[in-house]
Amino acid sequence: MNPIFADEDHSSEVPAEHADQDHRGAVDASWHNPEPSVSRRARRKRRKVRRRRRTVVMFIVVLAFIAAAALAFQVIRPMLSLDTAKDYPGPGGADVTYTLKAGATARSVASDLVSRSVVASENAFLNALDTAQGSGKLLPGVYPLKKEMKAADAVTVLLAASTQQVHYAPIAQNLRQSEVFDLLAASTGLPVSDFTALAKNPSAFGLPAQAPSLEGYLAPGQYQFPVNATAKDILTTLVKATKDELAQAGVTDPQEQFRVVTIASILEAEGRQDYYPQIAGAIMNRLNNPGAETGGRLESDATVAYGLGLKTYNITDAQKADASNPYNTFANKGLPIGPIGSPKLPAIQAAAHPQSNPYYFWVTVNLDTGETLFATTFAEHQANVQKYQQWCTANQGKCS
Repeated sequence: MNPIFADEDHSSEVPAEHADQDHRGAVDASWHNPEPSVSRRARRKRRKVRRRRRTVVMFIVVLAFIAAAALAFQVIRPMLSLDTAKDYPGPGGADVTYTLKAGATARSVASDLVSRSVVASENAFLNALDTAQGSGKLLPGVYPLKKEMKAADAVTVLLAASTQQVHYAPIAQNLRQSEVFDLLAASTGLPVSDFTALAKNPSAFGLPAQAPSLEGYLAPGQYQFPVNATAKDILTTLVKATKDELAQAGVTDPQEQFRVVTIASILEAEGRQDYYPQIAGAIMNRLNNPGAETGGRLESDATVAYGLGLKTYNITDAQKADASNPYNTFANKGLPIGPIGSPKLPAIQAAAHPQSNPYYFWVTVNLDTGETLFATTFAEHQANVQKYQQWCTANQGKCS
């Protein structure tokens, strides 16, 4: 026998009892883990599930953190002054009539004021409101503000209604009665119907019998009415202001006051303030000289438009021929049946003391500047009208 093979046989021999033990060990291992590859796949699957769960949880945590940080940023943003609180130096320029609506928040008011160039920034307004301890004290109403106000000044005006217990009502020049009533209702919270009902009885306010309404007697101005004022209280205040201005112009008789107010309202609708005395003189020439070219007719586009319920510079020939319109001063001689707006003191003074001149005609030839040309004859007037028409052609849309 080859000695090499003999050595291999001897090295592979194992005692019987050890062989049995090794066999039993192999059987036991097979019994406890019959499919080791399946077990590994399950463990891998469980690990993937745990990883996905951890990822989802971390994502939710990050989102929650971002949301909380954004909310905190909005809360502390004004305190950190991360937005520049730009502010105008004041005191302001052109008038702005601002309507603060019911339910408006401090933030929405700030945004409105910025959009209308009343204040320079929302933060400037909100900071001023906080300093004045005015949060939650803004009341609905109509307020007289200005463009480019200092934020603190704007806050002072808006808070005055709550601190002084008043309603602000800034009534602009040459508003019609219906427009004044809308503004008063917005300012005070009283129904428009309360004002319109009272206007149907002008004699109750001391106006002459021929007055068709309170038109012309609702004096423009900046008013502060007590919060408990009635519609009659308010209208009485406005009418008294007009009568006071008439008295200041030397007109005290009710009939003469009515005539002066009617002419003054036409002056405001027809021309620029520095032309009021000249236009008043031309009106008196027409009224006092029925034999002239104008035949005693005032021929005012503004009066015709008022009678039609319109605001326009363009009156048609058919509208001018309609004598059923009691405000038509082309078809009807003399003054219209009443005022066409609420005039201020300069117009009242010019109507009470018209300039003596030879004019019968006038026309505004530049609606931007208010430049007005006057004429003695109709032929001269037609040449001036052509200048107005040329201006309208060069400025499309402004003469409608």
